[in-house]
Amino acid sequence: MRDGDRYAALNRRARYDYAIIDTLEAGIVLVGSEVKSLRKGQASIAESFAGEMKGELYLFNAHIPIYAAANRFNHEERRPRKLLVHTRQRNRLLGQIKREGVTLVPLSVYFNDRGMAKVEIGLAKGKKKADKRAAEKEKDWQRDRARALRRDID
Repeated sequence: MRDGDRYAALNRRARYDYAIIDTLEAGIVLVGSEVKSLRKGQASIAESFAGEMKGELYLFNAHIPIYAAANRFNHEERRPRKLLVHTRQRNRLLGQIKREGVTLVPLSVYFNDRGMAKVEIGLAKGKKKADKRAAEKEKDWQRDRARALRRDID
């Protein structure tokens, strides 16, 4: 994601629960009321994941709330949404999911500088409890070290 992009939804827990191996930017197929609701920043991708359906890549269980002003032209809140990636990328990701026991986790949904909705997907492997503790310990150490360096400089 670049500087001009604006987040519509973040999955902060993903980097805690999973070790992110690789990231990928994908387009997403939305209807008008979903775009309006996303622009209000009310979406949640905390429990969502990406996977295969009919040979294509889809985002499952992402919650985009109903947009009240859309009235009867509204969307289904948790419908599967098609992700737009190149064929070669899709085949590589689906192959890795089947072989290596990894999963595709959405890290963020945002609007790029052209106003297009994009999803940042992470190829992720689940962390064990000990891994989470080690990551937390490393993060604390980095924070303490930065504080000490700042004190020395001042």
